[in-house]
Amino acid sequence: MPNRLAEAASPYLLQHQDNPVDWYEWGDAAFASAAALDRPILLSVGYAACHWCHVMAHESFEDEATAAAMNAHFVNIKVDREERPDVDRIYMDAVTAMSGHGGWPMTVFLTPEGKPFFAGTYFPKERLHGRPSFSDILAAVADAWATKRSELADQADRLTAAVGGALPMSEDLPDLAFLERVLGALEDSFDSQHGGFGGAPKFPQVPTLEFLMRLAALTHDQEVRARALAMVEHTLDEMARGGINDQLGGGFSRYSVDAVWLVPHFEKMLYDNALLARTYLRAWQLTDRPEFLDTARRTLDYLAGDMLDPSGGLHSAEDADSEGVEGRYYVWTWDELGKALGPDRERAAEMYGIRLEGNFEGSTILFLPEWPADTDARAEIDARLSAARDERVRPGRDDKVVTAWNGLALRAFAEAAAVLDDLRYLGIAEDIATFLVAQHTEHGGLLRSWRHGRAGPAGFCDDYAATALGLFALYQATGDETWYSSADRIVREMVDRFADPAGGFFATAEDGERLIARPKNVQDNPTPSDNALAAEALLTLAAYTGEATLHLQFENTVRTAGAIMERHPAFAGQMLAVWATALHGVKEVAVIDAPLLETVVWEAFRPEVVVATAGRSVPLLTGREPGKAYVCRNHVCALPVSDPVALRSQL
Repeated sequence: MPNRLAEAASPYLLQHQDNPVDWYEWGDAAFASAAALDRPILLSVGYAACHWCHVMAHESFEDEATAAAMNAHFVNIKVDREERPDVDRIYMDAVTAMSGHGGWPMTVFLTPEGKPFFAGTYFPKERLHGRPSFSDILAAVADAWATKRSELADQADRLTAAVGGALPMSEDLPDLAFLERVLGALEDSFDSQHGGFGGAPKFPQVPTLEFLMRLAALTHDQEVRARALAMVEHTLDEMARGGINDQLGGGFSRYSVDAVWLVPHFEKMLYDNALLARTYLRAWQLTDRPEFLDTARRTLDYLAGDMLDPSGGLHSAEDADSEGVEGRYYVWTWDELGKALGPDRERAAEMYGIRLEGNFEGSTILFLPEWPADTDARAEIDARLSAARDERVRPGRDDKVVTAWNGLALRAFAEAAAVLDDLRYLGIAEDIATFLVAQHTEHGGLLRSWRHGRAGPAGFCDDYAATALGLFALYQATGDETWYSSADRIVREMVDRFADPAGGFFATAEDGERLIARPKNVQDNPTPSDNALAAEALLTLAAYTGEATLHLQFENTVRTAGAIMERHPAFAGQMLAVWATALHGVKEVAVIDAPLLETVVWEAFRPEVVVATAGRSVPLLTGREPGKAYVCRNHVCALPVSDPVALRSQL
């Protein structure tokens, strides 16, 4: 018999509707029940595409005996971290404080007031390598609740204080010398052999790559440019050829479990692919590497072909598993390759590094040891392998539409449309924007998520900031004032609802649900932090309007991230990227009725340029003459030009 989760909208929660566990969704009913029964809360947090979430579900939540223990001693709450990033962030901080690391599934035990007193991630069904089993944990916590309540209360108070601590504000803003020191720190952690930063498991770390790309694009120091670009180019090359990149269907997996980008954790997330598509597009402009452009297109085409919702938005993720096996959809046995390719199997084996014994549990993950010289031959082999793969059971999809991630995708498609003059990408960008703006209008504010016509929770700061940046990008790509006006409105609502008067932005709205803490995210993980996105949205609107208050708020937001930029720059890449842009100087460019001049703006990666081409409500266009381009800094403009060569020189 289905439990309460049968009424949920989240695909992740629906995966647990047939568990024998008496699950609640996060809400007042669960906490009221815990208080009435005087029981602790067992909070389980995960997401639909999470492999180890599935493992723990199969091992423990589907087990009658384990469920009976959970139901007898706890009030059990299941949360989709993608729907409730606020809940996830607060209690992940508790997990990290207790264990030194985090991850999903996340398991946290709370008092009926929501205070955490014990936390961890995946617990195995049986004792393993010295780790207690989940049943051991349940028994120990239940016993402690009955016999050591005061000790648990003290622990809960300490953990609650730890997760609710205020962030330090930096008095001084970083200078150019600081950015070069960050460059050196990143070089120290860079894997010069395989690209990326650190060892296994290895993540794309797109915000860090964004910082390096902007530094390369902005600096006049050729040595600094070369050092930054070398890390970007090597990393993107290794990733694009690796197994983390779906060589047949396009799109990147969440991360690589090894240091060489070969064996992915096979789930595919919208946010990774939105960010990486834009990264490869802009890296192509910086390096002129055709492989990077091809990778950008393949990634965008994957999203457009496989992840579009009929509403116009994009779905959240594809699972790692199919037919109950991680990666089954993507890997190949030697016999499967022979059946699909016949005598061309040997040619494919050379191209894709295929060996008889395989490279992953007896099967093969396709990767490119070198970029193929014969692209036509690759296309022909890919077509045949893709046709064979289409006969397989595809991994499950989380088909909810998450606003912040769609904002990231909107920006990627809009910029690709402008850079490549691609009307198909423009149409997709406009569909995403239309969906997001309609959602905002219908609900009086952005939602966090939407699925099959059902509204999810109210939007968070990153939903507002990412959507605004996507709409600004679409305005710059089209000159359609509608998108500028929507972005302007959303930024101002973001300030009204999420800004901290002391500086920076809270993740949750002023009128939102009151939790045990009000999180303020300054760390990229793995998407750009709320505050980095909000800072860039403020900087962009300030460039269009010249409003000093917006720029002051931008600087105070940067100060909020000062400590993490100083101590852990790899976790603050996006804020560093935005600050590098401001430090080198934003260029406000006004161009009216001059398509050739508009093209100049997009022909290179110019992160410091904010362009306006049409719209009565755009202050940057006031008093401008048609047929000319005006390049300004701090709203002080050079002489207008009407020649592309002259504009290129000013830029």
